[in-house]
Amino acid sequence: MKQLGEILLEEGLVNEEQLMAALDEQVVRGTSLGRVLVELGILSEEQLVAALASQVGMEFVDLDEYPVERAAVAMLPAAQCRRYVVLPIGVRDGQLVLAMADPGNVMALDDARAMSGMFVTPVVAAHDNLVRAIDRYCRADGEMADLTDAFEAENTAEAETDLSKLTSVDADDAPIVRYVNLLVTQAITDRASDIHIEPSEHDLRVRYRIDGVLHEMQRSPKNLTNGVISRVKILSDIDIAERRKPQDGRMSVVHNGRKIDLRVATLPTVWGEKIVMRILDNSTASLDLRDLSFGQTNYEIYSESYSKPYGMILVTGPTGSGKSTTLYATLNAVSKPEINVITVEDPVEYRLPGINQVQVNPKAGLTFAGALRSILRSDPDVVLLGEIRDHETAQIAIEAALTGHMVLSTLHTNDAPSAITRLVEMGIEPFLVGSALDCIVAQRLARRLCSKCKEPYEPTDVELQAARFPWVPGEEIPVLQRPVGCSTCSGTGYRGRLALHEVMQVTEAVERHAVSGSSAADIAKTARAEGMITLRDDGWMKVVEGQTSIEEILRVVA
Repeated sequence: MKQLGEILLEEGLVNEEQLMAALDEQVVRGTSLGRVLVELGILSEEQLVAALASQVGMEFVDLDEYPVERAAVAMLPAAQCRRYVVLPIGVRDGQLVLAMADPGNVMALDDARAMSGMFVTPVVAAHDNLVRAIDRYCRADGEMADLTDAFEAENTAEAETDLSKLTSVDADDAPIVRYVNLLVTQAITDRASDIHIEPSEHDLRVRYRIDGVLHEMQRSPKNLTNGVISRVKILSDIDIAERRKPQDGRMSVVHNGRKIDLRVATLPTVWGEKIVMRILDNSTASLDLRDLSFGQTNYEIYSESYSKPYGMILVTGPTGSGKSTTLYATLNAVSKPEINVITVEDPVEYRLPGINQVQVNPKAGLTFAGALRSILRSDPDVVLLGEIRDHETAQIAIEAALTGHMVLSTLHTNDAPSAITRLVEMGIEPFLVGSALDCIVAQRLARRLCSKCKEPYEPTDVELQAARFPWVPGEEIPVLQRPVGCSTCSGTGYRGRLALHEVMQVTEAVERHAVSGSSAADIAKTARAEGMITLRDDGWMKVVEGQTSIEEILRVVA
């Protein structure tokens, strides 16, 4: 059998100098040669596994590219695939082809042979690649369909679900309980940000919002509606008897060892209560501002603003545009043991260590304005205000920014210049707006092109002109990227999201506009003349960099 080093040299994955250095390092570390090469960044995990497979004469497969057969996947239960980290990927010459991270696992081979009733041919795949493929192909959809059938069989004679089945000690075995658990688990696996459970006249529809776009995942019989809604309410500590008014709650689940919170909202509709569950991944709250796809110029302007000891910074945009994430990342940048940071939120989405967070409670008389007035007596250095909704809150926030506090907040406007006119419309004196504001960030989220399948292309001049792309006829047409669709991105061509920013610094010229009551258009014209990059221009820069597509920018930016 050839040595690993020989195989790597033959395939051109390493040169002699790198191999000798790795062998020396192997003696020092006392680990395998392959592991040393990966840790030094000379080889990727996939390249190492492929070389090891070649060493023992086995076939290596890249599951991001391999055409996996759904019929083969169905031959093994999902639980078994996850237990052994294996995945049936096809049938070849009458034998089941089984992708394995550890082809020496005899028990996994025996169990696969017994359960499928076929002889098994093992092939090797990288562990992380295999785990991603299992999440992709061993979905909960089939099991949810089975549970739906089981529930129908169990409840043909019942009009309402027995609540004892949802709250008893053995509740985990109830079909409705398992159905809701699978809905949540699959949503987290699919990287969904929201789960929509929507009753209609004839059935119950479930949709996931993935990368900002809603996808229909499941339709179930109408008679599941009351049971599913009651189960979600029980988990979220919401009054299950109240069906006439909207309610809010919160629940937590543990997924792959991580605790994930879900914010739950109910809304009465003509066909029953609609439930929306916002999935709050706590890792989002610990993001660095550098992870939020700020352009270099925008980042420098923004970091200069939040580094000041006082003033107001506003982040604007529609619901779901990532405003809270940007503010939390800003808090992470400014939060230190020597300063006092207090937030007022409705609701508190992420729990942040070392920061005093206040939950608004209008029923108890604790409004944004009331809470803000109180915390200013608690000697804060930095105040994060979840949202400026009315004149009273805006007035106190402006005064706080003028009296030595750094105030971070959000506002619902379409662009950065409109934030100034919105505050004036709320009844704030124009001269106070100009003095208090330091920086305004308008933000949108666009889908990021899938790195596995995006392809370069040369657009036509007609396409560029129709999109108002910053291109002058006669110039060389730029090479851009477009979505294709593969198994990694579920055929959408996009995976993940990136933020588009419009960062407007409140300079003397902008302040004069605010004081004189200029329109948002006049403010925007001055800001652009001083170097402000608009949302659309920031989007075009990211298109040129190959991060997203023209169609996506046109979808999210007016």
